[in-house]
Amino acid sequence: MDLVWWFVAVVVMAIGLIGTVLPIVPGTTIILGAAIGHRLLAGPEDGVGWWALGVLVLLTALSYAVDFLAGYVGAKRFGASRWGVAGAVVGGIVGIFTGFITLLVLPIVGAIIGELIAGKRLVAAGKAGWGTLLGNLAGIIGKLAIALAMIVLFIMNTHSPAFR
Repeated sequence: MDLVWWFVAVVVMAIGLIGTVLPIVPGTTIILGAAIGHRLLAGPEDGVGWWALGVLVLLTALSYAVDFLAGYVGAKRFGASRWGVAGAVVGGIVGIFTGFITLLVLPIVGAIIGELIAGKRLVAAGKAGWGTLLGNLAGIIGKLAIALAMIVLFIMNTHSPAFR
């Protein structure tokens, strides 16, 4: 039965890994939930330890910080004003409710509109939109790296029958 719980946890973690790339899906939270579920179902002798669970919680929090800050840093690095950053945030929020593609596009459009409202020329506004895109992509890569680290930590800290 231990192998079954371990396999279920790894499958759920794979779903979480996919979720780190997809907007809205809380990938690292799913991975953390799978580790906690494994601990509860497999028991303390076969489940992941408390120390590793604590690290997984911290990595989950870090992934949210990376996700939030990456777009902001990207926009600011490419010259976005407060208006551009606010536009990117508003675009992201609206994108959540309008679909996957718009969730990717609307923060960029929002940054550009915010920069135009701030009185910047179209080229400077486009540069801020480009920075938002690059920041968001960096955030996705960062979240993906954190999610992979979480899965490796889980595998290394469980007493799976598959590796005995």
